[in-house]
Amino acid sequence: MSKLHWRRVPLALVAVVLIALSLAAQAARSGTEVPIGGPLPRGRVASSIRAYDGWLDQVMARNDVAGIATAVIVDDKVRWQRTLGYADAVTGARVTPHTVFRIASLSKAFASALTGLLVQDGTFGWNTRIEQALPFFMLKNAEYARSATIADILSQRLGLPHNAYDNVMEDNGRYPELVRKLDEVEPICPPGDCYSYQNVAFSLIGDVVYAETGDFYYHQVEKRLFLPLGMRTATYGREALEASKSWARPHWLDRGRWVPFQPREAYYRLAPAAGVNASLDDLEKWLIAQMGGDPQVLSPHLLHVLHTPLVETPSERWATPWRRARLRNAQYALAWRVYDYAGHRLIFHAGAVQGYRAMIGFFPDLHVGMVILWNCDDAVPAQLMPMFFDKLLGLPYVDWAGLDRARERAHPVRKRRHPR
Repeated sequence: MSKLHWRRVPLALVAVVLIALSLAAQAARSGTEVPIGGPLPRGRVASSIRAYDGWLDQVMARNDVAGIATAVIVDDKVRWQRTLGYADAVTGARVTPHTVFRIASLSKAFASALTGLLVQDGTFGWNTRIEQALPFFMLKNAEYARSATIADILSQRLGLPHNAYDNVMEDNGRYPELVRKLDEVEPICPPGDCYSYQNVAFSLIGDVVYAETGDFYYHQVEKRLFLPLGMRTATYGREALEASKSWARPHWLDRGRWVPFQPREAYYRLAPAAGVNASLDDLEKWLIAQMGGDPQVLSPHLLHVLHTPLVETPSERWATPWRRARLRNAQYALAWRVYDYAGHRLIFHAGAVQGYRAMIGFFPDLHVGMVILWNCDDAVPAQLMPMFFDKLLGLPYVDWAGLDRARERAHPVRKRRHPR
């Protein structure tokens, strides 16, 4: 063997040792990985919360958010909660557990839950055709219109192009006019055959509820969900938001200062898709109910129906770095996303609209869930949830939020954002 070859051997060994040390360090930081179907190790929830608490301190130190409210639910109880920052940076009003935020597309799960309760009552069925309840409903393909069902609305399977008419809605479009123009949109597949996310078309479920019960959609949600669950500060609409005792203004960053602005009206016109206002306290109760902790309101059978996947959503697996790394499968149920997160079933949804963002997710088999609300468009808090989940499951540590590296912040303008 030549001298050159002899020199290469130690370098290769060094590389192997460094890789081994790196993997060992990751394992030490993450702990023992939770086996599929297995229990959480003793103390794992507590250590995960401690890590999350520290990450929140970093987020606030970096001025990444105006205000944030978050909680962890374990075994149908609030194990931990924390609020930080400002509901209004100008007045100095702080975020509290009772501060009301817009929750954007987290609103959709209230629509599916109410629909499920009405199905239980026998008011209609999941497979009731939309045109039976709404004679005005039409699609460009008449056969497609005749076959479309209530379940197709709530599972995003109407076969229309992604976010049909959202751009018009944002330019002051009116829901009654837009929903009657769905027959001008070229379908991408027959109803029930493919996933394509909607806000305008999703809100048809509110018309169905009114047609079949004779009561306004939001009245039904208040009566059947908000009140029984004790969601005392949950409401619908901009006027109700601004009438709340404590409410979070949307903010944008101007030369390092958070500046509040007025909430926009557009997506409040789509109450089922994006109309709910709620506090951390409200969403803790909602998450407990979705995890099976309030069976008098949401029965185990109904929860099973709501959380059963109905359509594949492969694009979700590539939407963000953490999804690309962790998701083995992605599907949509009845207004809930269902992920295979490193082998564990995760029920999840996110929402974003004009200065507000929200995320909710839980592992049914582990009885652990989380909710996060914040009042600006910065995406950093959205990466904290998968960091918490990684820690909880004992997966290798990855700094999805970029907290361990210096961050150059631009000064974002107030951009429009579809609820999602």
